[in-house]
Parts: sequence; structure tokens; C-alpha cells
Amino acid sequence: MNIDQSVMKILKASPYYILVFSAFFLACQAGATHEASGKPLINKENYKKINITYADTTSPQARQIIASLDSYYTVQVARGFNGSVLVGKKGKILYKRHFGVANKAEKLPLGTNISTQLASTSKPFTATAVLWLYQNKYLDIDQPVHTYLKNFPYSNITVKMLLDQRSGLPDYTKTGVPKWPGKTPMYNNDLQQYLATYKPSLMFTPDTRFNYSNTNYALLARIVEEVSGMPYKQFMKELIFDPLGMTHTFVYDPKDDYSNRLMTTSYKYNWLVHDNTHEDGVYGDKGIYSTVEDMYRWDQSFYNQDILSEKMQRLATTGYSNEMKGMKNYGLGWRMYDFPNGQKIVYHNGWWHGNNTVFYRFIQDNTTVIVLGNRYNAKIYEQGKEVYQILKRFSKDCIYTFGKDVAGDE
Repeated sequence: MNIDQSVMKILKASPYYILVFSAFFLACQAGATHEASGKPLINKENYKKINITYADTTSPQARQIIASLDSYYTVQVARGFNGSVLVGKKGKILYKRHFGVANKAEKLPLGTNISTQLASTSKPFTATAVLWLYQNKYLDIDQPVHTYLKNFPYSNITVKMLLDQRSGLPDYTKTGVPKWPGKTPMYNNDLQQYLATYKPSLMFTPDTRFNYSNTNYALLARIVEEVSGMPYKQFMKELIFDPLGMTHTFVYDPKDDYSNRLMTTSYKYNWLVHDNTHEDGVYGDKGIYSTVEDMYRWDQSFYNQDILSEKMQRLATTGYSNEMKGMKNYGLGWRMYDFPNGQKIVYHNGWWHGNNTVFYRFIQDNTTVIVLGNRYNAKIYEQGKEVYQILKRFSKDCIYTFGKDVAGDE
């Protein structure tokens, strides 16, 4: 007699056995996917490695776009821009360029396989990891943070308030951590312990307004670790980087050896090297290194729903801070512009040391602008809008219309 026949025999015997069997079955199912000591079940077979392809650039229209973008970036480089650029349209690379150097002292030019610090453009990765755990019922974003971080001292802050930047927690990169010893790396568990020990005052009552704080995303990375039972850098590698073929993307750790990695040096505007500080040990809010091609793989994975379902993506790209009028808002790890006509730009930029990054997703026409700079340049955040306007000049497929107030925030 096989298992199915045995089960049917029990079920026919008595309603009592039906109740007992159902409870047992549900308990087994819960145990199989939510073991306290086990890792979340990342099913890589459901993923599609994103193969990068190039658009046909031989048409008159494509040649006009490329010539216009080259002219635009000639001006940007003259103004101090040093970095890599990729413009994608409907899953194909339309424009990719590397302007300048990865390492000035070594005369190493920027190139396809050289990774750059994403700064705050790391935040959507962290949010995606948390939402994947939520999607698969490993955590509940509406639960208090102390459900997952036991010594977290603020009882009225939920995981969602960290995600949508409404917690009221002060930003550790602005307030600092008192008496930290020099350049010794500070890690996320150190920051967590600081909050538990000193309980700094909140800036406002949680969930009453928006305030961008890197502390929120450092804590979310710790939640990922506690729930998954894995270091954040390992979880990101297994959940996102490896399955999508992002071979030049990784989470930076000051204690790791990067002698075999090609990485950009971070420069101030005057080409002085921007050295690491103790805060470079903290990840989740920053700390991911990547390339423009890997970032395009990441972008295209959302259209395939490789990691997050359509429902979860809508949750992430809904604005939750509506106290002030205007188009700008923040979702769960994403900034956005919501236009009255229903159009929405989803983006997240970054700034850490000399690294400035731009990641604009024009979802409704599947257009993406990615800029990774490693020499400080505040003007870089205008490139998402300005590059799109160049595309729109020559392409009827570019449907977005926006005014002068659209530019990027870090």
C-alpha cells in the first residue's frame, strides 16, 4: 500500500482522524519552510540568468541617439564626470560607455568588469531581500523590529517603517557613534548594540513622517541575517547575485581580500583619494559593488518576476509618505515620482565618499538609465532625466513627460 492509499484509508475512518491529520500536515509544512535553525529555501531553478544583449544601432534613429548621447557626455566629462554609463531599452543595451579611470595612479581605465561602490543604490537590494522573505512567509514586515532583533529598544517601530524610512531613527552617518576607536571597522551588529545600549532619542514619533536614515537599512540587513541564518553578503549572493549572473557584484567587507577583484578607487572632486572610514564596515544602506551591466541584469529581473512577484513589486513601488503635496515619494526601498497622468518613475541614487550613482527605471516603457561614478560630482543626479529626454527626442516609445522639478536625490 502506498502513502496516498494509507492517507485515504485514515481519512475514510473518522472525522477525528481528519482533524488530527490536517493539524499534523500543517505543522510539518510549517516546519519544512520555517525551521528556526534552517536557511530559507532559495529555489534557484525558478531564476533566469539574465543574458545581456545589444540593440541594433545601425538604424538612422539609433545613430542619432548615440551621437546625441556622446555629445552630451563630452560636456559632462568636461565638467568633471568620471564613470560608467548604460542606457537600456526593452531588455537590450542601447548605449554603454566608460569615461575616465578606475585608478588614476595605476592608469587603469574604467571597463566592463570593474566594480564600483553603489552607495545608497544598495538600498533597493536590501529591501528586495526583506520583501522576498516576506513574500515567502519567513517574516512579517508589519511586526515590530524587536520580533527579529531581540535587543532593539524601540517597541513601536515596525520592519515596514524601516523600509519606508518612517521610523524616526537618527542617521548614524550624521550623528556618529560616540567613542568609536579610530578607523576600526564598525559593523551592523555594533550599530545595533549601540542603539540597544544608548537608545538615542527618536527624531519624531514613528510613522508620522518621512526622514531618510541610513540606520534603517543597516538594521534591515541585520534582520535579513537573523531570519535567514546567513551573513548578509552570503544571502545576497545566493538570492540575487549568482542566480542572475551578476558575477561582478558583491557586498564589501573591509576585512576581506580584494587583491583579485577589479574595483574602482573613490576620488574627491580634486582627484584626492577618499579613504575608508570606520563606517565602511556597515552594509545594507550602502556597501554593494557592481557594474552597469550587472545592474541592468538586476533591472531586467523585475520584469521577469524572478525574485519578487508583481504584487510584491507594487507594494515596493507604492508611496507611503503623503504628508506633503507633490510628486516625490518613497516606497519600500525605492524613491519615485508619481505623475498626475499615472506615469511613475522609480529610482534610487547614491552618494558615499566620492561615489555618486544614478539608477532610473522608467518602468512603463522598459527604459533604464544607469550611471556609476567614482569621482565626486553633484551634477550626476541630473543625468537620469536628461538622458531620457535625449531618448525621447528621437523615439516615440519613450512615453514619459515631466517638468523641471524632476532630478535625483541621493
